[in-house]
Amino acid sequence: MQSRYTGASEEMRNALSRVAPGTALRDGIDRVVRAKLGALLVLSDDADVLSICTGGFLVDAPYSPQRLSELAKMDGAIIVSSDGGRIARANVHLVPDPTVPTSETGTRHRTAERVARSLDVPVISASEEMGVINVYASGGKRQLQEVGHLLDRANQALQTLERYKVRLDDALTNLTAAEVEDITTVRDVVSVVQRGEMVHRIADEIETMIIELGVDARLVRLQLDELYSEIDDELDLVVADYLPPTHTVEDSLEAMSKLSDDEVLNLRTAAATVWSDQDPHDIDLGVEAAPKGVRLLHRVSKLPEGGPELVAEHFSSLAKLQRATVDDLTAVDGIDEQTARAIRDTLARITEATILDQYD
Repeated sequence: MQSRYTGASEEMRNALSRVAPGTALRDGIDRVVRAKLGALLVLSDDADVLSICTGGFLVDAPYSPQRLSELAKMDGAIIVSSDGGRIARANVHLVPDPTVPTSETGTRHRTAERVARSLDVPVISASEEMGVINVYASGGKRQLQEVGHLLDRANQALQTLERYKVRLDDALTNLTAAEVEDITTVRDVVSVVQRGEMVHRIADEIETMIIELGVDARLVRLQLDELYSEIDDELDLVVADYLPPTHTVEDSLEAMSKLSDDEVLNLRTAAATVWSDQDPHDIDLGVEAAPKGVRLLHRVSKLPEGGPELVAEHFSSLAKLQRATVDDLTAVDGIDEQTARAIRDTLARITEATILDQYD
């Protein structure tokens, strides 16, 4: 899943995938923790890492969980190759830049955070007494949790995602009804973007949990894929329908991703972010730009790739598109009579379904 908003960076996700349950590295770390030993692992043996190593000895042997747990009996750090297939050095003393800020207090964790921050490499620390495993990457820190606890959190997040998905579907239904009747307000549009962004954030956090769960994440993955499929595309189409030519979908949604959760949930703040040049003081006003109909045209199965945007650009608004005849539609490049009738039939079905919903 590609992310606009990321609760965890890609570097952190890559590091978590390397120590997920079912991996040889996690097996080795678990052995260290069960033996009540501590460990400091740098998951890179590039020149920058080796330049801050003193003492210890060269191992240069294939990685194995048993070998890692034996080497962890010594106090120094262990250097594992970037591909995870080899233990390069053991019992080394790391001398990172002491000016790099750290929030840790223990010597092992302070060193781990400073190495990760200064060299931009993943570092794993396991405490000797508490058995806590921390992953440091890309300036962030994540404490690994027991699989059972993480599965509970993932299931709770899936329930939250399902509730927000229902709210998003309701907002999309309301937006479609407003578009068909040509009475769309700022509130109608921003409610969709707002809820879509929150759905995206929840799904993004679940994605990180799936990576952290490794081989134990199969059912969580299936549920996420079922709930989340095609939401990003729908959100992009809603924004594309209302943006003026001076704006892009990517810029608007990127700006939304930088807001805090509280800011996203504030309709006026969200509106000001989507339309930076429109005063969102009264969000119940009609939108300045009429919907182009791109989102509804994407429901026409016979339209080729790029066809919805081409048709929408030709008619410039959904209202004009709804009044278009078959002859009007065939005037668009690449639209034959069969495709034109499919467009007319699809728009008619959407209008009819919207009217029926209002009477239910």
